[in-house]
Amino acid sequence: MSEEILINVTPRETRVAVVASGVVQELLVERSSGRGLVGNIYMGRVARVLPGMQSAFIDIGLERAAFLHVADIWENREGAKPIEKILAEGQPLLVQVLKDPIGSKGARLSTQASLAGRLLVYLPHDPHIGISQRIEDEGGRAQLRDRLKELLPADEKGGFILRTLAEAAAEEELRADLGYLRNLWSTIRERSQGAKPPQLLYQDLSLAQRVLRDMVGGETTRVLVDSRENHQKLTAFAQGYMPQVLGRIEHYTGERPLFELYNVEEEIERALSRRVELKSGGYLIIDQTEAMTTIDVNTGGYVGSRNFDDTIYKTNLEAAQAIARQLRLRNLGGIIVLDFIDMQNEEHRGAVLEEFKRALARDRTRITVNGFTALGLVEMTRKRTRESLAHILCEPCPTCGGRGEVKTADTVCYEILREILREARAFNEAREFRILAAQSVIDRFLEEEAPSLEMLSDFIGKRVSMQVESSYTQDQFDIVLM
Repeated sequence: MSEEILINVTPRETRVAVVASGVVQELLVERSSGRGLVGNIYMGRVARVLPGMQSAFIDIGLERAAFLHVADIWENREGAKPIEKILAEGQPLLVQVLKDPIGSKGARLSTQASLAGRLLVYLPHDPHIGISQRIEDEGGRAQLRDRLKELLPADEKGGFILRTLAEAAAEEELRADLGYLRNLWSTIRERSQGAKPPQLLYQDLSLAQRVLRDMVGGETTRVLVDSRENHQKLTAFAQGYMPQVLGRIEHYTGERPLFELYNVEEEIERALSRRVELKSGGYLIIDQTEAMTTIDVNTGGYVGSRNFDDTIYKTNLEAAQAIARQLRLRNLGGIIVLDFIDMQNEEHRGAVLEEFKRALARDRTRITVNGFTALGLVEMTRKRTRESLAHILCEPCPTCGGRGEVKTADTVCYEILREILREARAFNEAREFRILAAQSVIDRFLEEEAPSLEMLSDFIGKRVSMQVESSYTQDQFDIVLM
């Protein structure tokens, strides 16, 4: 399937959209204020060792200390020593970020460095040659491994992972990628000598450069960039590193904004919505929490078949494709639970699961999918290294605190009545109680709850007045003693 890659650049933000057959398949956003840390290499300092958790907190210069588990310490890869025998507080340590800080969790680290190129991933500490799992032909895998071994210098002590693109690469391309990565590691090692922690030694490429390196393949017809300066930077990067894609990098100069021309702005809005409409009339409900993401499939108004089982089956087939696309668009990761509409037919279940796996084949992220559970749910995991699209573009609602719900005006009224009664007993000298609340709550006291307020005023023997505070949300209130 041919695709186009659109890159929209503003001074503080870079956005990338992958469009195939006129449909947005992936969205990536990077802001200069919150640029991802994955791949960065630091000279850090051990801030605290936690023997009970077999972990340590490492200061790498971020707001929160980063997290290192004993299993991610390369020198202890066989688990021979406890962490307190390996690390000591104040010790300098060369580390690489495996996962960005997500939510309340700090960045996750490893002491095993890995440097990604276009065709290879270099592992300076691990004398091992691995092959991408996407290259399935055993004969081709062995041949590719032999090709690389012939190119390795005699003094090479590190290892490599051959990426999917390496399968079709020429010998000179592999040689160039190998030389680039070895020189890069040599530069990092030189910087680490005498570095005072915490100090950044290596920062991964910008989003636009990573996209060029990792996502431009044989099916990519062109890369459109709407910034002259960044078009020049990408062209220079391609000239020195991947000249075969130079002819596909174009500077977009049209009058209409690039993302508007391809309807990407509308797609971004839909990708932030909880509800996703299906063409059949069915819909998905996507709920993202810190622990997991749940996706519920509903038939909605779809009545396209006389047979109800067929209606459910066709809706689930369409949903399987839509879910796979939404995972990429929203960059949803971690544990994901899918609730397809219940199917009694085992053949239908199997076909929906196979359709879902086929749709996931486009995903560049590592995924595991389990079959249907006894409750009819599909459980899966998708590797999470960066924040989801919603976490980058949105923040918790200040009104509901991220719950997605607010207390009703009735609930707030009853809370106010209880609070006035409590304060009347505690502060008997008050002459009057004034309620400060939102318009909807005051309206309720003036109408349905007027008798309740009058009864309370008579009971405590004090006057109760009201004042609208336009800045208050529905569940905010104050009681002022007069």
